[in-house]
Amino acid sequence: MGSTWKKVKVALGFNMCLYGPRNLEDSLPSMAARFSDGAAPSNLLSLPATPTSSNSLLQLSKSSTRSSKRTCAICLTTMRPGKGHAIFTAECSHSFHFHCITSNVKHGNQICPVCRAKWKEIPFQSPASDIPNRMMRFNQLDWSPDESWMTVLRRVRPPSIDLPRQVASLSHEPEPGLFDDDEVLEDIPDRGTSVVDPIDGFFGKIEVKTYPEVSAVAQSAFHDNFTVLVHIKASFANHGQHCCESRTPFPSQRSRAPVDLVTVLDVSGSMTGTKLALLKRAMGFVVQSLGPSDRLSVICFSSAARRVLPLCRMTESGRQQALQAINSLVSNGGTNIIDGIKKGTKVLLDRKWKNPVCSIMLLSDGQDTYTFGIDGSRSETDYLSLLPVSIHRNNNTALQIPVHSFGFGTDHDATMMHSISEISGGTFSFVEAENTIQDAFAQCIGGLLSVVVQELQVRIECVHPSLQFGSLKAGNYRSNIAPGSRIGTINVGDLYAQEERDFLVTINVPVDGSLEEMSLLKVECTYQLPITNEMVTLEDVEEVKIRRPNTIGEQSVSIEVDRQRNRVHALESMAKARVAAERGDLADAVSVLEDCYRALSETISGQAGDHLCTSLCAELKEMKQRMEDQRIYDTSGRAYVLSGLSSHSWQRATTRGDSTRSGSLMQSYQTPSMVDMLTRSQTMLLGNPTPRPQRTLRPTMTFPARTCQR
Repeated sequence: MGSTWKKVKVALGFNMCLYGPRNLEDSLPSMAARFSDGAAPSNLLSLPATPTSSNSLLQLSKSSTRSSKRTCAICLTTMRPGKGHAIFTAECSHSFHFHCITSNVKHGNQICPVCRAKWKEIPFQSPASDIPNRMMRFNQLDWSPDESWMTVLRRVRPPSIDLPRQVASLSHEPEPGLFDDDEVLEDIPDRGTSVVDPIDGFFGKIEVKTYPEVSAVAQSAFHDNFTVLVHIKASFANHGQHCCESRTPFPSQRSRAPVDLVTVLDVSGSMTGTKLALLKRAMGFVVQSLGPSDRLSVICFSSAARRVLPLCRMTESGRQQALQAINSLVSNGGTNIIDGIKKGTKVLLDRKWKNPVCSIMLLSDGQDTYTFGIDGSRSETDYLSLLPVSIHRNNNTALQIPVHSFGFGTDHDATMMHSISEISGGTFSFVEAENTIQDAFAQCIGGLLSVVVQELQVRIECVHPSLQFGSLKAGNYRSNIAPGSRIGTINVGDLYAQEERDFLVTINVPVDGSLEEMSLLKVECTYQLPITNEMVTLEDVEEVKIRRPNTIGEQSVSIEVDRQRNRVHALESMAKARVAAERGDLADAVSVLEDCYRALSETISGQAGDHLCTSLCAELKEMKQRMEDQRIYDTSGRAYVLSGLSSHSWQRATTRGDSTRSGSLMQSYQTPSMVDMLTRSQTMLLGNPTPRPQRTLRPTMTFPARTCQR
């Protein structure tokens, strides 16, 4: 019992009332856990059990005891000078471990966690000038003390006259009924993202290439399901400069479209401790990556959702406001994902001003028991009816709000998170290792901050009068073959800089002895430039033609076509294996993946060591291993497969397994902008925002780089 009361005495420095339960041994560990993530304590701490008599009410003394003076109020462990732990004593006389208090105040918190006094000086860590190569990683979780680091006090700047409005979570003001309090958009000529000089500015451009599976078909031959590949790439170039002459790997901040981003974050009780700390750090990276014309809003949800940051520009003051809101997050309560999505959508629907690009990033580590119950049925129809119609990708409106979801850890509802992304047109990432959450966010942000083309629609038309479409393989993109089967359309939407899309079209080539050359298809693209809102039509794409000689010898299939056939085959096999696994037939699921693996290995691109084919085989092998056991499939296999399906269906990079690690085989669809942001995340150093050049990642493209023909 003595040890129990010793723990109670730790709280004496908090100047608060403590309701003691019957069994203090059961409740005190939970009290320590609540303060483990460095959150500032409230004035009243209610322990799990409720009092049954007046004797259980303990009024703690306001004066600090000798024990509390020797105890750090943040980590609740003893402070022992000279044991490798620096001690910081604030101007209000309260003391803390130096590494504890610097972690607590690094996002702008200027209030003492004990007495709530506002400090004029706050501590921060600064590297010694003679150890440039020993600086600590920005995204490292545990900052152990080091003798080469010294205590430095930074004077807190007084509030500026134009300080932005109060953060809702800090002021505890009720939320407005209409979220039309978004910060007004302003053009910033020197650093802005929404102003482009029409003379020397950059612009998005679509490149189209077509590849028939073979170059010739004999006049007397009938070729069933003849395949043509339509390859689309979103490039960008300086005005008046050929697109392939641009030396910039991705759009600069000045040339790209600004973003309205809403992050919907799970702060339920399961996010306590390390998870919440890593999430805050990842959000800090997001804040620092956004430009002054980008706007950010933060929604957090547990048992209910609340807006903790209105949509505001990421200027210097806006970033400080965002970091304060993020640092104020505390984990508790249940998980209500649907409420979080609805509130995040409302922020984008109610805003007065609109940046060209908007998106929602959703993160959760648990199951939504508020919407479905513990054992509720969760079909695709359920999600479709529960989600706001405004985020459905086929809602026939100009506003598209893709939700990029992140399943955090092994206890999240992967089926729900994947369905939300599929319905809205976003991607689903599986963040299996907790310490990779920042990299997952970085890859997503790298794409969102490089949108150069919007509302892209591809129109494919048969040229020869006897031709008709057999099929149009477009993955998750909405496609349609018009009556008569001679015209097909694909709604692609937004494309990031240097992003590629590949679509397979099959037609039936008839017998024809009257032509030596046959025109098969012509392709037309229309799209919008997000910065100028100008609609562009690309009509001068060369028609797809094949030769029709009397006789032909042996021909090899185009490796470009073979490569995309492999991707489609792998995608279909993954989907089939998932269906088998969901009905409990893991043996059938494994068999499907093994058959696909063997088939891909024997193809032309597989034999040639094609990078995409190698990546697909590695992914099929990983999925097979995660489907061999029911327990493994339930904990990680399902999420891994769904993230792979999301990536290959949209032809867009997602996080799963080690896909964000340098050297990983599963880096398909990464763009240069994503790679750059990942490099920054993985090499960011405290006090040195410039990434190390020797640790850059290599972007993975569907097609190898080619010399551009004039």
